[in-house]
Amino acid sequence: MAPTSKADKRAAVDAAAWMFNVVTSVGIIIVNKALMATYGFSFATTLTGMHFATTTLMTVVLRWLGYVQSSHLPFLELLRFVIFANFSIVGMNVSLMWNSVGFYQIAKLSMIPVSCLLEVVLDKIQYSRDTKLSIGVVLLGVGVCTITDVSVNARGFIAAFIAVWSTSLQQYYVHFLQRKYSLSSFNLLGHTAPAQAFSLLLIGPFLDYWLTNKRVDAYDYNIVSLMFIILSCTIAVGTNLSQFICIGRFTAVSFQVLGHMKTILVLIMGFFFFGKEGLNLHVVLGMVIAVVGMIWYGNASSKPGGKERRSHSLPTTRQQKHSGLSESTELDGKV
Repeated sequence: MAPTSKADKRAAVDAAAWMFNVVTSVGIIIVNKALMATYGFSFATTLTGMHFATTTLMTVVLRWLGYVQSSHLPFLELLRFVIFANFSIVGMNVSLMWNSVGFYQIAKLSMIPVSCLLEVVLDKIQYSRDTKLSIGVVLLGVGVCTITDVSVNARGFIAAFIAVWSTSLQQYYVHFLQRKYSLSSFNLLGHTAPAQAFSLLLIGPFLDYWLTNKRVDAYDYNIVSLMFIILSCTIAVGTNLSQFICIGRFTAVSFQVLGHMKTILVLIMGFFFFGKEGLNLHVVLGMVIAVVGMIWYGNASSKPGGKERRSHSLPTTRQQKHSGLSESTELDGKV
């Protein structure tokens, strides 16, 4: 009875973590779309720096209140993570600017096979045939939904290549650092958010000026746009935290595969709020295929042999101290 209760509790926490990530991710996309399209705040990198500054404030307050235990992360590990994360943010912004929407979506989809490769090579993960096929179905469905015009140029390809690999490495590293140093999501954010906030707020205004030919300090701020910026930063705290929780509890591949549910929801919300002219049989069919693939992936990867680590264990450097806000990071052969 006890094992069953424990499994049920873990499943409930897993579902809550996914729901938390989906709601905050979809919410921040809608808020940022309104902020940039309606109010002309097109400074994406600077805005991301603001997000991490707000997240830093959250971790400082929680540590001051005693909800987050002190922890250690070596400087070189932190530096490596920040490099991956910042190249991911900058690379995605530049890729969106230099590539067609279709090729940008293809690049985003390619993060799944790249993340699979990283897990196979670095973590010795072995995927079953059904798991591989389910990932392919998800890629097919999301591709049918989102890929329209596709054109490629040299600089756009390089930007997309950097974006894909840096994002995949950043997400892999979230899982890796939590396992190796027994860090909770709050602990890891407490280490990485300040460094990302400082670096992005430093380079963000210059990068945004290069991309948009507009200066963030010359933007016409008003009450409404400031309210949207504050709302975006507030939601971003949940987005950043839920990403670390989900990747910590699962893996980067599972986060990518099941995370495409957010793409489906964003399309549906877009049709609901901004008109139905883009809603056609082609897109609906892609949504159905993607959802079927996600369900299949969840079932296939949870079965024995669906996704297992082959005689390889990652050493940890310290025992996790339990606190009221730290989540379980139990990991065994099945991941």
